[in-house]
Amino acid sequence: MKRSFRGISLALASVLLFGGNSQAQSVPGPGQDKPHVVSITDLKNDAARMAQRRRTDEQAVRTLLSSEKGQEALKSAHLDYESVDKAVGQLSDEELARLALRSRRAQADFAAGRLSKAATIGIVVAIAAAIILASVFYTLSKD
Repeated sequence: MKRSFRGISLALASVLLFGGNSQAQSVPGPGQDKPHVVSITDLKNDAARMAQRRRTDEQAVRTLLSSEKGQEALKSAHLDYESVDKAVGQLSDEELARLALRSRRAQADFAAGRLSKAATIGIVVAIAAAIILASVFYTLSKD
């Protein structure tokens, strides 16, 4: 009898510990009582969208700076396109988005005839100056 009780006890313990439908297994641990709000796939998709947005913003700024009006503006301000172009990559996402918006507006306004050549040059110089200043601040903050 003692042997059968011992066998039943071992079997019951095994079932409870290794695969039974015990209540302890279905109780979530701390912090697991709710499903994750954001899935890994959503995080990857967001990161891809952010990277694409950055590339698009960089292209908008570079398009304005490399245009005929942009090159003329940079020359009049004694700025080198390569230096400004390099600094574009050092801008924060927020700074880049803001300057890309201004670049797109300037291009659209000039194409529609709402901006004079001088106004476009002024905008390009202001954007280039903002890029250079942001790059300098970024470099200084790293040191």
